[in-house]
Amino acid sequence: SVVVIDPLTGSVVYEKSAYSPRKPASVLKIYSATAALTYMQPTQRFTTSAWVGVNEKSLVIQGSLDPWMSLSDSVAKKMGRTSIPRIEYNSLSALKEANPGSIRNSTIYYSDLYSQDVANIKAFFLKRGVKAVMKRVSHTQAEELSAEQILSSDSPELQEMLGFALTWSDNLLSERIARLASQAAGHALNDQGVAETFAEVLEGLGIESKGLLIKDASGLSNENRVTAMQVGRLLLKIRSDSRFAPLIGGLPIGGLTGTLRHRFIDTAPQAIGLVKAKTGTLNGTANLAGYVEAGDREYVFVIIADRLKTSSRAEKFARSTVDRILGKI
Repeated sequence: SVVVIDPLTGSVVYEKSAYSPRKPASVLKIYSATAALTYMQPTQRFTTSAWVGVNEKSLVIQGSLDPWMSLSDSVAKKMGRTSIPRIEYNSLSALKEANPGSIRNSTIYYSDLYSQDVANIKAFFLKRGVKAVMKRVSHTQAEELSAEQILSSDSPELQEMLGFALTWSDNLLSERIARLASQAAGHALNDQGVAETFAEVLEGLGIESKGLLIKDASGLSNENRVTAMQVGRLLLKIRSDSRFAPLIGGLPIGGLTGTLRHRFIDTAPQAIGLVKAKTGTLNGTANLAGYVEAGDREYVFVIIADRLKTSSRAEKFARSTVDRILGKI
């Protein structure tokens, strides 16, 4: 499924099966980033802090649904992130220091944390002999229950996180940012809310949402569906709108950065540095959507190859074919 659009005229230069609903894979992250920059401020940051509680044998975690926090401490250190393990270890030490006796039955109050993070924190303490009761409270209640700060962490700005999510195709980060955008748009913080938000974003940009089926925000679901024409029209709209500059800047560059750093080098070296696009890879899927420079011109392109044999050989051949097509352009 292919479409190539000339941004200067808005005309379709080439199309094949462009209105056929297809699996976007990680090309869907373009929708997530568009939604985030539509409903949130690009300079927004998220703060998470841990406190010794005013109550005996208690901790308080004041969250803000920070999408940047990592579940892995080694990954966090490598990328300069705050990690859930860092919060856990420091909080456990502070809890022991503040309560010289047994801390077996303790309480952890928290606000604005993801359910996965809450489960991880509970499991961490249980593994170390602490049966922590996890109690969700409002942000105001969390502040009232806090006594002494243990640590505090600020995320990078939203636009920087989006750049990372697009460049390296970070699934969890994209998923969480899209849900935050859904919440900011007035919808639920879940997959249904994301689906409603994506449709609303397209409508606001004057793009037909027919054929859109959303089951997650990262593109991992095999049930997601978009059309090449819809993605192409979206790329066309955001290219000339300054609100979406962080999205355009975050797209990997062929042969140079992110998930495209190894592409085009052997297949189409003449295209190195001239393709800025989002990859989309699942079993039997090898997609690419973005912009390609041709002399003094730039074209929007979307190529969705989602009906391949589920073998690495077929996917490698498809990617090579896509590279050569763009090399010809």
